[in-house]
Amino acid sequence: MNFSELFKQSNQLCKVSPDGKYLATCVQYRLVVRDVSTLQILHLYTCLDQVSHMEWSSDSLFILCAMYKRGLIQVWSLEQPDWHCKIDEGSIGLVSSRWSPDGRHILNTTEFHLRVTVWSLCTKAVSYMKYPKACQKGIDFSKDGGYMALAERRDCKDYVSIFVCEDWHLLRNFETETQDLSGLEWSPNGCVLAVWDSCLEYKVLLYSLDGRLLSTYSAYEWSLGVKCVSWSPSSQFLAIGSYDEKVRILNHITWGKIAQFEHPASIDNTKAEGNFVLSVPELPHPDEICAPPIQIPVVKPDPDRANPKIGVSVLAFSSDSRYLASRNDNMATAVWVWDMQKMSLEAVLEQTAAVRCFQWDPRHPRLALCTGNSKLYLWSPRGCVSVQVPAEGGFQVQSLSWHCSGDFLILLGKDQLCLCYMDAEQEENLTAYIVAKLHGVNELL
Repeated sequence: MNFSELFKQSNQLCKVSPDGKYLATCVQYRLVVRDVSTLQILHLYTCLDQVSHMEWSSDSLFILCAMYKRGLIQVWSLEQPDWHCKIDEGSIGLVSSRWSPDGRHILNTTEFHLRVTVWSLCTKAVSYMKYPKACQKGIDFSKDGGYMALAERRDCKDYVSIFVCEDWHLLRNFETETQDLSGLEWSPNGCVLAVWDSCLEYKVLLYSLDGRLLSTYSAYEWSLGVKCVSWSPSSQFLAIGSYDEKVRILNHITWGKIAQFEHPASIDNTKAEGNFVLSVPELPHPDEICAPPIQIPVVKPDPDRANPKIGVSVLAFSSDSRYLASRNDNMATAVWVWDMQKMSLEAVLEQTAAVRCFQWDPRHPRLALCTGNSKLYLWSPRGCVSVQVPAEGGFQVQSLSWHCSGDFLILLGKDQLCLCYMDAEQEENLTAYIVAKLHGVNELL
């Protein structure tokens, strides 16, 4: 693997354009746009204040910079560097801003969630959507960009409005069977909308585009419920992570449960079903491939504190829907990888520090993760490896993201970043090394 030099960034605001050609970073109140292939600076923009949020338009022609403290939005153009747009929400404030799928409208959510304002860059027209609900995920667009679902709260009841993004007219509005709606998410094929209740009640509801309730799923009652929800890219599976430390998989035909993945503290041969448990210690020890039984460190949550560190909070499917990665919050040093064809545990990646971030390669079944130290960890069905980031000044990887091609990773530190390039020849040598190690463990088993 090859690494670039270090570049400055603030608040981990660093994003690659959707077409994969540009890299935008924010440094305090400056926006820097680089060419991804050469890392040369193409554009340098100066904002009115320190940037809180930055986002590319879908066609990679515009960049939105939000300054929430001042209630300001600035939009910059790559084709016309002298052109820019400023949106001031005034005294009503600003807590969230995002692009619409067409890249020509901006949706701003005001303080106290009084309304959502839709600003058009083409016609300068303004539309308002009332009663948006303050929740975990209250707005979601279908993957094709045709529809937007908005969670609403009025008269002490939850509603969902579905808008057509072409002209923002209301297609459907219906009441949901939730006590306190926490989030909603479209399936990747845009046919089904998943809605889930707050953590006080385990309830997931599935609605069609016309607002019909297709199915309701509840695993148990009288205990903390849903913590996260994730669709598989194929739309065949809906994974639900909950506070009882389990992941339940629903199928897209009957919407019934077809599998349940548990996160036990002790893994033996039966629970691992003959697969390897991979342990990746930090320096100075080398990587290890351990056979079951394995003991996973568990942190007991404080019952007197709100939002207890327990339960499955992160779920991520690989791009081919073959694998599912999960993290159980009271086992923060481990990432669990599940095989969705066999519906069984494939591997456990154990670290000596809490896992900060993990993300799948958008093209291949390859998982990258970091723990806040100076190493990058990669897992694939062939095995796993850790790589020292050769950066000066004690660069520690706090977060990471893949380029859309899967050819390199962006590694983010506290106030710096670097790029990690995947070398095809070195990858082949690495694969041979991993296979040799796995062969040795097979002989032990």
